[in-house]
Amino acid sequence: MVSGGLALVFLLVAVAVLIFLTAKLNLNAFIALILVAFGYGLAIGLPMLDLVGHIRTGFGNTLGYIGIVILAGTIMGIVLEKTGAAFSMTNAILKLVGKKQSPLAMSIAGYVVSIPVFCDSGYVILTPLNKALAKETGKSMAVMSIALATGLYATHTMVPPTPGPIAAAGLVGADIGLVILLGLIASIPAMLSGYFWAILFAKRYEIEPDLSEDFATIQKKFGKLPGTFMSFLPIVLPIALILLKSITEFPTKPFGEGGFATFLRFIGDPVTALILGVILSFFLVKKEMLSTAMNEWSAEGIKSAALILAITGAGGAFGRVLQQSPMVSFIETNLAGLPLGILLPFLISAAIKTAQGSSTVAIITTATILAPLLASLGLNPALTVIAIGAGSMVVSHANDSYFWVVSQFSNMPVNIAYKAYSTATLIEGTVAFIVVAILSLFF
Repeated sequence: MVSGGLALVFLLVAVAVLIFLTAKLNLNAFIALILVAFGYGLAIGLPMLDLVGHIRTGFGNTLGYIGIVILAGTIMGIVLEKTGAAFSMTNAILKLVGKKQSPLAMSIAGYVVSIPVFCDSGYVILTPLNKALAKETGKSMAVMSIALATGLYATHTMVPPTPGPIAAAGLVGADIGLVILLGLIASIPAMLSGYFWAILFAKRYEIEPDLSEDFATIQKKFGKLPGTFMSFLPIVLPIALILLKSITEFPTKPFGEGGFATFLRFIGDPVTALILGVILSFFLVKKEMLSTAMNEWSAEGIKSAALILAITGAGGAFGRVLQQSPMVSFIETNLAGLPLGILLPFLISAAIKTAQGSSTVAIITTATILAPLLASLGLNPALTVIAIGAGSMVVSHANDSYFWVVSQFSNMPVNIAYKAYSTATLIEGTVAFIVVAILSLFF
């Protein structure tokens, strides 16, 4: 096997190859990660049969840990979308803050909706309402679109059960409840920074909404919406249960170690909690559509999750190979003392994100690289996940599909999207990392 220093050099080459394959050749990230895992394993001198075994084990172990959670979260998101629950939540937020504060309402709505729903889908779902509010309140679509997009982005990158952060938690072995708690703490200032950037900077660009339906028409089209409480419940309850499980497992054992504590650990396990969320989401479905929801909508959710599952498993396979590398002991001996700390995961994630575009790929790849190194670097696993998520927002530009969703659905010219939206993601990711850096003083 090669020396630790050379193995580290090969890792840098592997990351460069991964970026080239995904960004330049547009190769699917699953195939790219598996190819890089094979290439890196052979380059460092792993025996060929051992290499295959490590790839298989890494793939299976990773999906075994978070596969069901990702599937359940995606199904729940599809149901919330199709039942109008996402609109119901947005309507409730709008009533709370008022139409005059419509950019803030859309930012908060995006923040909530993107916890179970991909930010791209969330933006498409909420765009008709966003345009209608822009017209009714006289706000530029530049303001409304940046407020919504950054609200969606905050939880998409940092708060499970969104697939990226939950996959990273699985890869680095972080407590998901703690990831949720820290993610909520970091993502709120990040969301607000995007909102303030929208109302203070993006307002200089006047973009008229391409309106097909006004606010009243949209409300009428949905008909009777699910109630506000029931719309929020499938999201809020699983998060609360997962957090409760984490509290149960504090060293002080606040709920003891008896049957009640065991029950809380059971019901707060992410698998149990998210399955409960799916069941609750079906209560939002109208009776005549229930069969369709349980079959066709669920199948749609499973199909949507398939790519993320494949990429996550491939990341686990690559991570398993990295764990066998002499690079790990080399870093422990020579590099662990460098004063980078929690900045390291942020920088790696930001570099990969900016180079190849996908936040999810950046999150999974960075978590894969850092998983075997956390102990030697002295990093808290949960905080590392949030730092990675913060980095994965920096910077969204033309190689990111979300950049085009935001710009095209808001009729924003590309040059303005660079000035208003790409800069907003830089601000948002940086603010999130500042919060992470502060949190690292206590964790």
